[in-house]
Amino acid sequence: MLIKNAKVFIGRSFVKADVEFDKTIIAVGSLPGEGDIDAKGAYLLPGFVDIHTHGAMGEDFSDGLMAGMSTMADYYAAHGVTSYLATTMTLKEEVLTPAMNVIRDFKRNGGAKCAGVHLEGPFLGYAKRGAQAAENLHAPDKAMFDRLNAESGNQVRLVTVACEEEGAMDFISHVSKFAAVSLGHTSCNYDQAMEAFGRGASHATHLFNGMDGLHHRTPGIVAAAMDADASVELICDGLHIHPAVIRLVHRLYGTRLNLISDSLRCAGMPDGDYMLGGQPITMKDGKATLTGSDTLAGSSISMLDAVRNVVRFGLPLADAVYCASTAPADAVRLYNIGRIAAGCAADLLLLDENLELKAVFVDGEEQKI
Repeated sequence: MLIKNAKVFIGRSFVKADVEFDKTIIAVGSLPGEGDIDAKGAYLLPGFVDIHTHGAMGEDFSDGLMAGMSTMADYYAAHGVTSYLATTMTLKEEVLTPAMNVIRDFKRNGGAKCAGVHLEGPFLGYAKRGAQAAENLHAPDKAMFDRLNAESGNQVRLVTVACEEEGAMDFISHVSKFAAVSLGHTSCNYDQAMEAFGRGASHATHLFNGMDGLHHRTPGIVAAAMDADASVELICDGLHIHPAVIRLVHRLYGTRLNLISDSLRCAGMPDGDYMLGGQPITMKDGKATLTGSDTLAGSSISMLDAVRNVVRFGLPLADAVYCASTAPADAVRLYNIGRIAAGCAADLLLLDENLELKAVFVDGEEQKI
């Protein structure tokens, strides 16, 4: 396949170029031949990489249902995601285990690629648990991580942990050998966060949400992640984080900012009542909360929504694309996706000037959108 006359996202900017690919990208530049597609100046982007998504279209990875995997994969591809981390909730090990088995055994037949697992819990703190079920919280447990990782086929790529919990530092030292470790749903202070980053943590889960904010005398994770050169995530739905704070984080963290959806099973669905990690949630006007409370419970947006939102909030398009593709791929140590370069996976998006999706390719195969 040869796409001609596109504004191709290469590195961190757009370049007028052609791209040749099969399953992987063969060449980028001014290439001979008429081409299979004349992009006519449209944007050609690397596929988005969503490292924090629980589900969509009524399905949730924590359910452990094989039928839902294809539904979610198709939804992601139709919204610009070509790779994702199947993100689980804080649940008992006997519930997480079959979910790990289904993710391990899933055979993709179209749609986005499952690039691994994000264990968002159960190793979190009570005070900042947010929409995570308190009865399922578990102290950081190296042996439990090893068992869940093995049940997933060693596909766990990201683990969120509250580093102030007993045993957390040794847990981080161990787990960081196998997966990226993120600090989140935590009451830790700056010094504890810096020790955790020194032990091998490298990421912060949905910055500002599920943690203390930035204070000039108690700076917490926000400043610690900055000092430790860690990567950070933001939920850019306009509900979790004010646009001014998104602009601030972008200026502070630059290429270490990751856009995520943190989408729930209600994504792509009508307003109504749903379940999340054994707890009822309600979505009204696209805002998901624990039923009967004001506690936000993830989002209903897609990664394409996130990119459009941050551009609307004032981020340059090139920066938004980087933060939705290359940055999250790097954060979870996946270096053959999230970029347009020879030898990398041919995961590509063609968008018009209004950021409307025109075509999606996963491993070089065009997907239904």
